[in-house]
Amino acid sequence: MNFAFTEEQLELREMARAFLAEVSSGDQVRAVMDTELGYDPGVWKRVGAELGWPSVHIPEAYGGLGLSSVELIALLETMGEVVLPSPFFASVALGANAILVAASESQKQALLPGIAEGQTIATLAVAEASGRWDAEGVAASFRSDADGFVLDGVKRHVVDGHCADLLVVAAREAGTAGRDGIALFAVPGDAAGLSRRALPTMDQTRRLAEITLESVTVPADARLAGSEAGADALDRALQHAAVALAAEQVGGAQRCLDMAVAYAKERVQFGRLIGSFQALKHKMADMMIAVESARSAVYYAACVAADGGETLPEAASMAKAVASDAYDRCAGDALQIFGGVGFTWEYDIHLYFKRARSTHTLLGDAACHRERVARRIGL
Repeated sequence: MNFAFTEEQLELREMARAFLAEVSSGDQVRAVMDTELGYDPGVWKRVGAELGWPSVHIPEAYGGLGLSSVELIALLETMGEVVLPSPFFASVALGANAILVAASESQKQALLPGIAEGQTIATLAVAEASGRWDAEGVAASFRSDADGFVLDGVKRHVVDGHCADLLVVAAREAGTAGRDGIALFAVPGDAAGLSRRALPTMDQTRRLAEITLESVTVPADARLAGSEAGADALDRALQHAAVALAAEQVGGAQRCLDMAVAYAKERVQFGRLIGSFQALKHKMADMMIAVESARSAVYYAACVAADGGETLPEAASMAKAVASDAYDRCAGDALQIFGGVGFTWEYDIHLYFKRARSTHTLLGDAACHRERVARRIGL
């Protein structure tokens, strides 16, 4: 398996870095954090209409570019480098991926072109009061009626759920338990009976919402009906999303290392640059090892996802676990190297520390994913 990017993929990544340096500086991120939406609609329009990034891994048959998960993680790594406030992750890594793995051909034709164009913001609603990101944790219910299906329940930690035009909602048939009776539904954001509430978050660069479904009626064709059973489709969607999130975490961890090294080369203490102290040299060397280990795990998982490999469950969980730990370590160590100024508003490092903590638990924490790997290999 070749982990090296092609010339085209490298060009895509460098183009993304140049654009993001223009629109997502530290000051720009702070300004966007204070807005109601939590992202800049003008930047999002450019990302969709001009650059076509939401379409990167959506097949050409549904209005996309028809590239792969490798190109997607190349973009997400650069977004993680600047903690970009954007609905890109929710719409593409969560919403579009769920539709790609769970929907029928006709449903993909209807739902994906809008996401590919950046006109439709989509997301995936899975977690609830238990905080679990798996089929067994789904408690929201659905039942059949003359008009289609009726959904009831409360979803929490829905990424960009406060502004999503389309929500892919995981629910279970009333009276079922475990992995039985799970289905995914495409629910419009303005459906009658659906209400949403923005949640207070430590990481203000990524908004989460609580979605309440009170007798929300959707037509029969709103139930995504792909070839896989509902629980299996949900698993696959979350695995693809975990790889995408891990790529973003690697980008953030790398930027923490870069900022720490740059600061250590300019900060003088006791008449010496702090970068000359052996303890800090060792700390930054350990940070570099953590970043490179995580990057290798993420690139491997992206290749498995692109090839449709059977080992995706293990690869995705390993990538998420290693990247979560690496981002946590690099953000925390960088904050210590910066000292007291690191958590002041004027410095950027606190933005990465908060993103590291929030992404650690999003889609399941490192311990959860290690347990999944252990179960898959029979331990």
